[in-house]
Amino acid sequence: MSEFQKSLLVIALLVVAAVYAYGYWQQWRYRRSLDRGNAEPRATQRAVVPEAAAAQPAEEPAAHFIADKPAAEACDLLDDKLDFIVSMTPKFPVSADILEAFWPRRFDYGKTIQTCGCNAATGAWERVIPESPANYSELKIALQLVDRNGVISDTRLADFRELLGEIGRKQDADMVLPLADSALERARELDSFCASVDQMIGLNLINCGERPLFASEVARAVRQSGMSLQADGTFHQFADDGATLYTLAVSDGTPFQHHTLDQMQVNSLTLLLDIPRVQEPAKCFDDMILLALDIAPALRVTLVDDQRVILSQGAIAHIRDSVDAVERRMLAGGLVPGSAQALRLFS
Repeated sequence: MSEFQKSLLVIALLVVAAVYAYGYWQQWRYRRSLDRGNAEPRATQRAVVPEAAAAQPAEEPAAHFIADKPAAEACDLLDDKLDFIVSMTPKFPVSADILEAFWPRRFDYGKTIQTCGCNAATGAWERVIPESPANYSELKIALQLVDRNGVISDTRLADFRELLGEIGRKQDADMVLPLADSALERARELDSFCASVDQMIGLNLINCGERPLFASEVARAVRQSGMSLQADGTFHQFADDGATLYTLAVSDGTPFQHHTLDQMQVNSLTLLLDIPRVQEPAKCFDDMILLALDIAPALRVTLVDDQRVILSQGAIAHIRDSVDAVERRMLAGGLVPGSAQALRLFS
């Protein structure tokens, strides 16, 4: 081996060592800042961070838009601030056939519909489907007004209301048929609130070495941290209840696939946290950062923002502040991140 080749080898080894050292140093500093908790003042200087980190000021008062409900049966989650609920009480208990004209059209409205009935024999509320064998003393048909695609259109809501009103009149049933205009006004207010907190945080990990990074290496590294490859082509970190906390994907959207992990090369990875859909988002962000700092040395990747600027401790703290601000704003609006109602609104 020539002196020149030896020099190149030494330089390469020094670069690898520096990457490992920097990753471990970042991880140590971040863990130390977490241990200090609130004793360390928060960073006030604006850093270059992903656009998703820009949050509404937490101090801004928010109306109490929706009372959160614990995860339960779908019928227990109905809420007139989120759903347009038509109640129908027939003269005598009826079967699901009473909605014969509605069933073929229940997918026409572009939003989730829940049909619930009070079982005439047991008195319990339960979901109703066309094949339900029970008879019901009362029915509630609820059309969700708001989701991530926005508010339902005036035309579709009017069509839904008219169809069920016609069914109720034919059955001579007592009806509670809300006004469409009032429902839409509430829905638009709720949608505006949801838009102010509907944010995702993406952290990029770019390959900083000359050697290709194979997907199989990524899989081994993240599986040690409990992540698993799912059908959507990304690795998921799950909570104890099975809810997704955050995901790891190839930055360009190429899906990971079990049968191609050994051949697939990646240049950039993205860890993604969907703030409204996880419980305790700030804590989830901490866990996601620790994962990034843990796998970075092994994979020879560097944690950067959307402009590929290395994320400093201050930048990470700034992003965390924005996550915390979104969490507090949701709570101020009466909506718990990661709750059953939040999952409905941010679907």
